[in-house]
Amino acid sequence: MGLLEGKTALVTGGSTGIGLAAAVRLAAEGAHVFITGRRKTELDAALEAIGSSATAVTGDIANLSDLDRLYEAIRGRGRGLDVLFANASIASLQPLEEITEEHFDTIFGVNVRGTLFTVKKALPLLNDGASIILNGSTSVDSGTEAFGVYAATKAATRSLSRTWANELKGRGIRVNTVTPGPTLTPALVGLTPDPERFKQQLAASVPLGRLGRPEEIAAAVAFLASEQSSFVTGTSLYVDGGLNQI
Repeated sequence: MGLLEGKTALVTGGSTGIGLAAAVRLAAEGAHVFITGRRKTELDAALEAIGSSATAVTGDIANLSDLDRLYEAIRGRGRGLDVLFANASIASLQPLEEITEEHFDTIFGVNVRGTLFTVKKALPLLNDGASIILNGSTSVDSGTEAFGVYAATKAATRSLSRTWANELKGRGIRVNTVTPGPTLTPALVGLTPDPERFKQQLAASVPLGRLGRPEEIAAAVAFLASEQSSFVTGTSLYVDGGLNQI
């Protein structure tokens, strides 16, 4: 018996990186996992990696109609929703003097607006005692150059997670944030034109001397999703190799 036997989970941005690793882990723990993402080709590949205990729905969390279609698919299964990992987010490097309206609106549109409505629209489907997990970032604390808008979005969702933990406590729904440090994902590699140098710089800043693996973040997600964390809500669980701790 896995930690999530018979449960239903949703992972947004579940086709690559941390989202895919989390979906694989939640399925391995016994959950039926819905995943969503914008690119069907990547979703199809993710389904093969996850196995038969998964359903993919193509869509963009910034598009409320896509969210409605996603939740209609989950509703059709008839078992509600026990775990929501609101993982989908985007990042790009942009120093203050280069920030444009488009950059701001795009990053906030996905990371804050999209996350907010992902959770809000899930409320009618969430079973009492469900677990909501938001994907955070150590950039909230670090003040890393050129990450200003992205870090601000993650600070916003961290604040929302605390509020929602308070608002949903009457239904026994726990809301937490998992906060990864630098993690080796396609999204991280795509941030700069010189990914090898970027990875080396990031690894050198981590006390454990390396980048995180998506599977290590996924293990923390599985913990927060399960009854093993039954007395944990409103927290931010850092999985950062000590980056923001030491």
